[in-house]
Amino acid sequence: MLSHPEVEWIWWMDSDALFTDMVFEIPHSKYDNYNLVVHGYPDLMFEQKSWIALNTGSFLFRNCQWSLDLLDDWAPMGPKGPVREEAGKILTANLKGRPAFEADDQSALIYLLLSKKDRWMDKVFLENSYYLHGYWAGLVDRYEEMIEKYHPGLGDERWPFVTHFVGCKPCGSYGDYPVERCLSSMERAFNFADNQVLKLYGFRHRGLLSPKIKRIRNETVAPLEVVDQFDIRRHPVQGSSKSLS
Repeated sequence: MLSHPEVEWIWWMDSDALFTDMVFEIPHSKYDNYNLVVHGYPDLMFEQKSWIALNTGSFLFRNCQWSLDLLDDWAPMGPKGPVREEAGKILTANLKGRPAFEADDQSALIYLLLSKKDRWMDKVFLENSYYLHGYWAGLVDRYEEMIEKYHPGLGDERWPFVTHFVGCKPCGSYGDYPVERCLSSMERAFNFADNQVLKLYGFRHRGLLSPKIKRIRNETVAPLEVVDQFDIRRHPVQGSSKSLS
């Protein structure tokens, strides 16, 4: 952040999250007065104090001193060992539904925002109008339905911007879901997203679990023009401004 002051926003994204809407655009103007954008729900956060009130698998933070200060306040719960274990006890005691285990970044942030609300929350935007974090278990089995009924660019439950494989640990020694289910679901998510790119060239996967592709129309020599045409249909130009169709 200090080395690249020209960068306005930093985007953290877990390695188990995939972009699955290749057209959706983040509504940057909504966040002009905010420094942290994280997927979350105010009711779960402030009324229930739930440990799943927000998700830190995918979030945006502005490259500014406020964000550096937040990271400095957030980081002390992180060192592996006794510090993290003791912090975990505090988080479990204060957050609804949290199991007893060492501190994690998500719980730590929720606790920080709740315990120091006056200091931090004015600059935090809890986003849930689109899927900055889309929980995979409720999405991957509906991809065919989405393809039939909807189209890219929506970013929400109709066509998720991000599909996040929370609870999947296929390379680790533990996980909340069977490895086979996680791996096949990840393949479906990848192919679901990949089809949106292949379509520009006249191809698609034979199925969401197949690496093989087939031609669906003549190859396009200028695929980016197709993207531009799609964007114009979604945002027809009127004078010097754009309005949603």
